[in-house]
Amino acid sequence: MGRAGGVLSRNVDADAQRARNAEAPEIPNLGRRIVALFSPYRGRLSITAALVVVSAAIAVVPALLIERIFDQALFPEDGSGPHLLLLTELVALMIALFLASAGLTVVQTWLTSTVGNRVTGDLRERLFRHLQSMDLSFFTRTKTGVIQSRLQNDVGGVAGVLTNAMTSILGNTVTVVASLVAMILIDWRLTIIAVVMLPGLVWVQRRVGRVRARIATQTQESLSQLTAITQETLSVSGILLSKSFNRQSGEIARYAGENATQVGLQVRLAMSGQWFFGLVNVIMSSVPAVIYLVAGLFLADGAPDISAGVIVAFTTVQARLLFPLMALMRVALELQTSKALFARIFEYLDLQATIEDASDAITVDAAPGPLGRIEFERVLFRYPDATSTSPPTLDRVSFVAEPGQHVAFVGPSGAGKTTILYLAPRLYEASEGTVRFAGADVRDLRQGSIIDHVGVVSQETYLFHASIRENLRYAKADASQEELESACRAANIHHVIEGFADGYDTVVGERGYRLSGGEKQRIAIARVLLKDPPVLLLDEATSALDTVSERVVQQALDAAARGRTTLSIAHRLSTVARADVIHVVEGGRIVESGTHSELLAADGLYAELASRQLEASSDLSAP
Repeated sequence: MGRAGGVLSRNVDADAQRARNAEAPEIPNLGRRIVALFSPYRGRLSITAALVVVSAAIAVVPALLIERIFDQALFPEDGSGPHLLLLTELVALMIALFLASAGLTVVQTWLTSTVGNRVTGDLRERLFRHLQSMDLSFFTRTKTGVIQSRLQNDVGGVAGVLTNAMTSILGNTVTVVASLVAMILIDWRLTIIAVVMLPGLVWVQRRVGRVRARIATQTQESLSQLTAITQETLSVSGILLSKSFNRQSGEIARYAGENATQVGLQVRLAMSGQWFFGLVNVIMSSVPAVIYLVAGLFLADGAPDISAGVIVAFTTVQARLLFPLMALMRVALELQTSKALFARIFEYLDLQATIEDASDAITVDAAPGPLGRIEFERVLFRYPDATSTSPPTLDRVSFVAEPGQHVAFVGPSGAGKTTILYLAPRLYEASEGTVRFAGADVRDLRQGSIIDHVGVVSQETYLFHASIRENLRYAKADASQEELESACRAANIHHVIEGFADGYDTVVGERGYRLSGGEKQRIAIARVLLKDPPVLLLDEATSALDTVSERVVQQALDAAARGRTTLSIAHRLSTVARADVIHVVEGGRIVESGTHSELLAADGLYAELASRQLEASSDLSAP
């Protein structure tokens, strides 16, 4: 009962969180910030605006020429018959205007496409750059698929608006205004009848826009969930997990359920407002018939200024009004819809990294030193999403690692060992206390400079789907072949690479799955050796390996650690037995410190852990 209640609670919490995610965030000055995206392209926008105005104005002129063609060239008032010369000139002028308009449209399309796509690219790159600056804690609490969705789906969702909206608004506005002016010049009475319904349509359009914006936000949230499911289940690790537990049908059902939600939302989004545009189309299409009726009433009353040319010219101009007006309303709806997407993008752009360099931060080279010295002084740490009343992950931790010293951390899982390693290079920020690197408070150092002096080898080695050479050069882009081979020899992997058919050009596959665990770890060690940092952080680098692979990798790690300050975490105590100092961590505190022999003699937690491991190995070796 309690377990079921717990599952239900988690589902309710997840649904509540999803509902909150589907609410578009309120972003101050959103419209101004969207417009500011175009500021680097003011020159091209000015040219585009000029072309749009000219093109829109030209598009209205042929309708005005129609009145002259009817009343002066085809059916002159004096009854003398068609004036062919005037008719030829007017028709030639109309064709020339059509050609000019077509040419301007081509140039305008090129400019708008260039500017719009560059603005989209700038926005995508800006968001990616900002995400790169976020601290590690942001990524540990946010799904990778959700981040990918913001970067790809949300930015992609506003690409059309960025490319076409401004020119569409400007061009169609000019066309509408020019058409209205032309209609007034032709006959102001017919103009009033033609536009009497417009204010009501604008009011309805705003209400429809708000509905579409809400559906669009829900659609993007569903799309982000689909992206997250795809990323989780179709990665190599995800596929292995689902196949090993025979859960493919469950994953298919989960994806199908979210996909059905996405399809439903897409249909709702596509259909929202269609009745409105149908109504607009009916009203605007019916206007010519109404104009004919009203013109007939005027003529019946003996109005002398209503002619066939006036009626044809007016209905032609009014027809020109229909499409720009509907386009403006559609753009207005798209802007209201994309406003929610822009808000989601700017929400991420407005995220503040919890770890930022001080304005007067210095490099490690300018620190008082010595280089390689790491000191923790009464460090307390809570994760950003933890409450102030929850127990801290680390509680008043203090220790010193001298240059070239090997300091190991052991203890039960969840004791806080990895957090200590991530605090040293300021991947996390201490809640209280001080972390010093090379004699300086890490908050007074540039984080990039700290990272330049640190190498990390974790238990989850990450290799790109690229060649071994490219993976190694991630540490040093200009590394020569000799340097690559030297690092790989030191990591005890060169002879293995030489045995591959393609050698250093061998593609390792997704996350290095074409290599064994030991081979991946040794390539990761070689990559760190290429960086040649004075400080090495080893986070259970051999815990996932078999005994033979562990021995080979441990030899490589020992070689890599030689002459460097090394902070290491180990599950198997045998791998840290030769460390200069071993700190035993439990419940976020250092409860014991000393060498391997000293800690065994103290008969405390370390001795207990060693005894358990010895019993486990004895059980394995027993016949």
